[in-house]
Amino acid sequence: MLYIFDLGNVIVDIDFNRVLGVWSDLGRVPLATLTARFTMDENFHRHERGEISDEAFAATMCESLDLALSFEQFSAGWQAVFVGVRPDVITLMNNLRNRGERVVILSNTNRLHCGFWPSQYPEVQRAADKVYLSQEMGMRKPETRIYQQVLNEEGVTADQAIFFDDNLENIEGARAVGIHSVHVTSADTVPAFFAARS
Repeated sequence: MLYIFDLGNVIVDIDFNRVLGVWSDLGRVPLATLTARFTMDENFHRHERGEISDEAFAATMCESLDLALSFEQFSAGWQAVFVGVRPDVITLMNNLRNRGERVVILSNTNRLHCGFWPSQYPEVQRAADKVYLSQEMGMRKPETRIYQQVLNEEGVTADQAIFFDDNLENIEGARAVGIHSVHVTSADTVPAFFAARS
């Protein structure tokens, strides 16, 4: 069986409010103002597909938020999204691999974050056989082609895979290609899924 895990809020807790909090402090703009302006727009999606550089993304994001930050300040806030690893999920991933199952990560991400989380959370990469990243693949969830690409590279059919993600759109995208998908709504979802199967 192929087990496909999203990264954010599945393996590692993330919180975009922390990003906006740092930017608010550094840019001297009220947090409520940034919260009202912040959207994951097409530039956000293009950045996750690797279509625009980190610097271009930072510039467009600062412009849309009316925020005066250096690239270094922007980056400091951007990395604040990471809260910490979910150790129960890491343990489950390692147990699956010890049983001979294939375990991979499929994440919508960007180069800025990939320069940060692997060094902060080395146990995450160690718990996976392979990490599939949107910006390296030139596509992002919930595009059906990204799931098909993972299946093709892993040499399995959709009925041989299980996918975990916190975003309902991504779940629906995976289900559209026939992958059994589990919507992760809390830190208990993944442990509960495996407890029910054992």
